[in-house]
Amino acid sequence: MANAGAQSGNAGAARGTNPFSGAHTALVTPFRDGQVAWEDLARLVEHQVAGGIHGLAAVGTTGESPTLDVDEHIEVVRRTVEFARGRVPVMAGTGSNATAEAIDLVRRADAAGATSHLQVAPYYNKPSQEGLFRHFSAIARETERPIVLYSIPGRCGVEIAVETVVRLRAAHPNIVAIKEAGGSVEKAGRLVRELDPGFAVLSGDDALTVAFAEFGARGIVSVASNLIPSEIARLANLCAEGKLPEARDLHIRLADLFRVLFVEPNPVPVKHLLARAGIIGSAEVRLPLCEMSAANRAAVEATADAFLANRR
Repeated sequence: MANAGAQSGNAGAARGTNPFSGAHTALVTPFRDGQVAWEDLARLVEHQVAGGIHGLAAVGTTGESPTLDVDEHIEVVRRTVEFARGRVPVMAGTGSNATAEAIDLVRRADAAGATSHLQVAPYYNKPSQEGLFRHFSAIARETERPIVLYSIPGRCGVEIAVETVVRLRAAHPNIVAIKEAGGSVEKAGRLVRELDPGFAVLSGDDALTVAFAEFGARGIVSVASNLIPSEIARLANLCAEGKLPEARDLHIRLADLFRVLFVEPNPVPVKHLLARAGIIGSAEVRLPLCEMSAANRAAVEATADAFLANRR
């Protein structure tokens, strides 16, 4: 799997006017012996840029943000900016279930050079929609950088309702997009209809990129693009260009790989494949995550090998 990013990603193809359109990689955070592996992160960023990816999202769910301390968290952002060297924008995961902590992360990430912020719905404490509005409003007032909301009710226990997104957009022009990971195509369509054309709806699920695009969404924050940035960039470009039949054909070729990347908690499977491909040096994750079962590992490897054997 050493050539996992060799194909051209058609970077620069039409992706709409919003800078958050296209394919953005939710980067893994590589570890070795319990520490962040900076050389592996640099190699991963180069893999993304070479594959034509449109942007990077550092220290989100896929980056194992819950297990990084604050200093590590900000250093990952700073190093990702450094390694990207302005070739692609870097979105920093700066969300928290404590508003004060999220504000602190935003300020530090701004100082570290982040281009924008990915703000997840507060998890565990399950705020009301009014609480969500006040939380994101307080954060939006603390930065001039663009903010991408992140609704993932399966992990947070609460979703950001369409009505709340509309309120936030009206109150804070720097809230410019949402990563919608609730699995509802109907909600994606409502967001597109009820928000202005300057606001971008992004799929938070690789398997729904094309379905969301058919309702007007503009891209994806992708797990799979860690491994195959060129294919995911091409998928986003085809969607943006209105070439949906071609996008559906590509989706069909990618669907089994999308599926196996979630047979165990993300990012365990994708880290395994990245290490197997030599893109990072280790599949190490931090507890409470752990390595895959032998059965799932075999299934993931077989699916990845079958994809590569038929790659074109």
